Amino acid sequence: MYIHLGGEKIIRTSQVVAIFDISIEHSSKLSRQFVAQAQKNRGVETIGEEEPKSIVVTDDRVYFSPISTSTLKKRAHQLDA
Repeated sequence: MYIHLGGEKIIRTSQVVAIFDISIEHSSKLSRQFVAQAQKNRGVETIGEEEPKSIVVTDDRVYFSPISTSTLKKRAHQLDA
């Protein structure tokens, strides 16, 4: 199954490791270090022009999505049904 992250980006649900609210990047030193390391490895992709609301971590990339974590969670659960 697939999940739409915003814009034209669709990924396999099996690739999703975690989905975080964007506020975690500002409040957690560890998450800032994680994102900085992913940026060094060119593994970060910002989806669309809108302000990011969530961070989606996959096996090989980190996506900044304009879709809220609650909406992404609902989309993922709809696929499980």
